[in-house]
Amino acid sequence: MQERSSVTELAEQLRRELDRYSPGGKLPSSRALVDRFRVSPVTVSRALAQLAAEGLVVTRPGAGAFRAQPRATGTAAGDTSWQEVALSADGAADLVPRSVDASGVLVSLAAPPPGVVEFNGGYLHPSLQPERAMSAALARAGRRPGAWGRPPTEGLPELREWFARNIGGAVTAAGVLITAGGQSALTTALRALAPPGAPVLVESPTYPGMLAIARSAGLRPVPVPVDADGVKPALLADAFRATGARVFVCQPLFQNPTGAVLAPERRGEVLRIAREAGAFLVEDDFVRRLVHEDAGPLPRPLAADDPDGVVVHVSSLTKATSPSFRVSALAARGPVLERLRAIQIVDTFFVPRPLQEAALELVGSPAWPRHLRTISTELKTRRDTMTTALRGHLPELALPHIPSGGYHLWLRLPDGTDESALTTVALRAGVAITPGRPYFSAEPPAGHLRLSFAAVAGTGEIAEGVLRLRTVCDEVLREKSTRLRLP
Repeated sequence: MQERSSVTELAEQLRRELDRYSPGGKLPSSRALVDRFRVSPVTVSRALAQLAAEGLVVTRPGAGAFRAQPRATGTAAGDTSWQEVALSADGAADLVPRSVDASGVLVSLAAPPPGVVEFNGGYLHPSLQPERAMSAALARAGRRPGAWGRPPTEGLPELREWFARNIGGAVTAAGVLITAGGQSALTTALRALAPPGAPVLVESPTYPGMLAIARSAGLRPVPVPVDADGVKPALLADAFRATGARVFVCQPLFQNPTGAVLAPERRGEVLRIAREAGAFLVEDDFVRRLVHEDAGPLPRPLAADDPDGVVVHVSSLTKATSPSFRVSALAARGPVLERLRAIQIVDTFFVPRPLQEAALELVGSPAWPRHLRTISTELKTRRDTMTTALRGHLPELALPHIPSGGYHLWLRLPDGTDESALTTVALRAGVAITPGRPYFSAEPPAGHLRLSFAAVAGTGEIAEGVLRLRTVCDEVLREKSTRLRLP
């Protein structure tokens, strides 16, 4: 059983049994709970910590855990309805509303209930994460002289140099800022490059988190379609001319969600189009380290082929490690670097030094290349398992492109399929999926699903999840067919 599920189940069991104890009464010892429920001491500790956070128990070091005193009642509920007026009035003068729909982001962050196959996850399953290597790196980092001191605001020089070498080309450590994950880097970039109310060109479909960033900054996302070879240059040029945009956000490698790689003949053309428009290209190179075993040589980042400072590059260690290992780089050349630096400092000051030191220890250890080789092999196996299962059991779901990197597949639904109904019925059947609608900044051309193969426990769970989806599709498509036959 997964540790996370064990903690949730134990916490729920203890929650149900709290009425057996009077307020202040002592709960069984941790050792007794370990023996009774046959779980690890870590599971017991985390379950008690969860109940303590809920105010249900109090833990006292050396003494044990006790039922908490009842919370005081009778406090009058406040009236927050005034905020609806205040928030609406605040946006009345905005050219673009700044309300944010985070549902497209939360769907890949929220942990599903126990027993649900997690096809909607955005990170590696714990069994694929280099937990032992990260723990060892963090332990070594904590012993480094000055590890708990204030780091340079731009980041540790050695870590900036490591990212610069991995980007390549003319990028140097002087042009790299260390940021707290790719989401933070993208937020800084969009705030630096476009004023509120401005258009920003985005791939269609694209990452919902980036659309949320743009809208929260008061920007207007303008879609530019992609195909199996990445963004379409002619349409990109048309969009620049029609909107006057000065920013284009692009994922040239294993694009999210389509998995497309920008074709060699398009790379130079896309850079040229952005340069002629006087625009910046924000390159989100988010899964370069999740390449599959059969991918072959990867193209260089666009930033490595950009002598004119058109590209603002974002890359991260998070996807290849853990959602909590939030270390990334923001690279640029020219005067824009100072603006990026200023906004980052205002927003976050700096990335905690122990995490930066741990990143240096991790990427400099022999465990790092071994880990990358392991996930390269494992992701290919999982991709192939899911592809085979989908083609065998769900042939009506079109799979136009099989990526050689990343952690998910992008499927087109039969015309007229209700994405929302499919997602709801799937969760009821024990499989969490990601609907396609949040990936489009305008009306989508069809219904889609994104299925992750990285967040599940293994190939057996992939096969089981696809079988559950077969049942789900039978139910939803049958209802659709019935509706169509009705007079």
